[in-house]
Amino acid sequence: MASIAFLLCPPNPQYSRNSLFFSPAFTTLQRTPSLLTRKSLSISASSSSSSRALEALIFDCDGVILESEHLHRQAYNDAFAHFNVRCPSSDNDDEPLNWSIEFYDVLQNQIGGGKPKMRWYFKEHGWPTSTIFQNPPEDDNDRAKLIDTLQDWKTERYKQIIKSGTVKPRPGVLRLMDEAKASGKMLAVCSAATKSSVILCLENLIGLDRFHGLDCFLAGDDVKEKKPDPSIYITAAKKLGVSESHCLVVEDSVIGLQAATGAGMSCVITYTSSTADQDFKEAIAIYPDLSDVRFNDLESLLQDVVVTK
Repeated sequence: MASIAFLLCPPNPQYSRNSLFFSPAFTTLQRTPSLLTRKSLSISASSSSSSRALEALIFDCDGVILESEHLHRQAYNDAFAHFNVRCPSSDNDDEPLNWSIEFYDVLQNQIGGGKPKMRWYFKEHGWPTSTIFQNPPEDDNDRAKLIDTLQDWKTERYKQIIKSGTVKPRPGVLRLMDEAKASGKMLAVCSAATKSSVILCLENLIGLDRFHGLDCFLAGDDVKEKKPDPSIYITAAKKLGVSESHCLVVEDSVIGLQAATGAGMSCVITYTSSTADQDFKEAIAIYPDLSDVRFNDLESLLQDVVVTK
């Protein structure tokens, strides 16, 4: 049995969030010692093995193409204020619901998709009053209507923010996309966000030519289950007509990492300020951003991942 070691560059976190996420009072932050700036990942392979050839490069959108967490949080809070959403167990029930930076950092890294986020929150904290329903909705149809209305308004507000021209793509993303296409490789974007929201982001941030040149584009609307479920990446591989083992995913969070690896794909991480302290041990490489990463580097990484037959 041979052993191959890869050197990875993990983040250097300052904080570790309380693991008791599924408790209403979980916002405590705890300082932990910094991790080593480099670590090794060992992958064992038998003598009967083969390396992976990179055929498709797949990007997540939020957090990878753009650092969007604070923009989504702003749009949700604007929606809560617009509809005067008030939950019975909120810290301040005299004011509309407002998700804090610390809360949203954890929430968006634990639950993919806007509607699942709100549904989880309202189940935990109580279904709210609002201008949509004067009394908290009690049946599934009314609760679905509340969430749909909030999500639709939030999406429109998010579009306004993106259209403002103040949002730019993260470093290195556009160059990597161009290098992948120039190398004759397939290029895809898979996001848990709503299709209209992702289309707007891509059109404004990567440009119409790159967007229409994608070989596959999937959003949360296209699959039944959100990340960390691997459905979206499995579907992408089928649409691209390639084996999952020949795809490389670029993600920013452990949710996306779990979705990619669950689909049988290798994954590199480009973390953000809100995901830097997550456990990315299953990633084949970890970067603070993609500014110094070339497409050839990603090809080499995937080739070094050995598949045991």
